[in-house]
Amino acid sequence: MMNFALAPEVSVTDTEHGTVLLDERTGRYWLLNGTGALALRALLDGTSPQGVVASLCQRFPDAGTAQVEQDVDNLLHALRTAKVAAS
Repeated sequence: MMNFALAPEVSVTDTEHGTVLLDERTGRYWLLNGTGALALRALLDGTSPQGVVASLCQRFPDAGTAQVEQDVDNLLHALRTAKVAAS
């Protein structure tokens, strides 16, 4: 798998409650909660989706592996569908 990256026109801003992504091409933005922000940062740092799942499961042991896998898959799918992911 190639490293995950955001499109060059997407800016990232951390907030008190998570992360905001702004697609400067369209003006659309997305707010990621704290957990989504952790997942995004790990992906951008080169961690595989499976590595992100493992890390989140360790940090949040009550979440359940299947749920965390689904959440990470949903995040990746949403970013790719919105065309804010470069990979």
